[in-house]
Amino acid sequence: MILNTGARTDTVQYFSDWLLKRFEEGFVYTRNPLFPDKVTRYELSPDKIDAVLFCSKNYAPILPRIQEITSKYRTYFHYTITAYGKDVETGVPSIEESVKTLAELSKIAGKEKIAWRYDPVLLTQKYTIERHSETFRWLCGKLAPYIDRCIFSFVEIYKKLQVNMPELIPFSENDMNILAEILGKTAKEFGIRIQTCGTNGDFSRFGIEKSGCATLEILGNANNCEFRNLKHKGLRSGCRCIESRDIGAYDTCLNSCKYCYANKNPQKAFENYKFHNPDSPILLGELKPTDTIIQGNQQSFLKKQFLQNELF
Repeated sequence: MILNTGARTDTVQYFSDWLLKRFEEGFVYTRNPLFPDKVTRYELSPDKIDAVLFCSKNYAPILPRIQEITSKYRTYFHYTITAYGKDVETGVPSIEESVKTLAELSKIAGKEKIAWRYDPVLLTQKYTIERHSETFRWLCGKLAPYIDRCIFSFVEIYKKLQVNMPELIPFSENDMNILAEILGKTAKEFGIRIQTCGTNGDFSRFGIEKSGCATLEILGNANNCEFRNLKHKGLRSGCRCIESRDIGAYDTCLNSCKYCYANKNPQKAFENYKFHNPDSPILLGELKPTDTIIQGNQQSFLKKQFLQNELF
């Protein structure tokens, strides 16, 4: 099983103590977002987890203790650093701070386990194609020695985003081609492997790969292991990632990013955060007498010989 810690909330930035305690105690509960009374239990012992997949905009809170996880588990880290300031990403550290933290994480975990996410790419009167071009080049120069690859995607303008970010300028096909060419050429100049995330189109002519951002191939290469040749079901329509189990909860991230899909609104997240207990086995609140608890399916994706090596 691939354990996902960051698809629903920025667990690393806001719930590090809870996450570390879950690994220490060896299990975690997660509430079904569609059926709140259904709770799944996952065992977190190293023999039950093929890899731990992280995604965060700030690893600083967990950095002093991250080796408690990296020393026992296969890992892969997605680190999002964009061109935006606090007008768009309210709770996110400055670009300079983020670059410094990524470099420190890379020295601990290894550059082969770190993907820099430059997404979502969006346009406003402030964040223009020129602004992206300049910032992306600067970031490439700073991050190239510390990362495995760069992943980007163009923003998808869904209904909630139209309300939260009315200043957005919709991408034309020409806009996307211009930016993709800039990103592809710049990444190549700095020796950075670059790929898209999701279904934004095919930009392979600009040296940009079309791949899942968390495939078994990527995880295997990063951790020097082999996985079975399995179909990647993805996390949503069009996703090419391997299936993973997320232990977070929606409406709990305090980053307050205006483009966020995981929060209904920022205020809801701050209200929910009051119910977080670092000692609880579940991220938000406590288990209830009416909850139905089931044991999660934790079938391994590893090839047989790697499982045998771990057992013996």
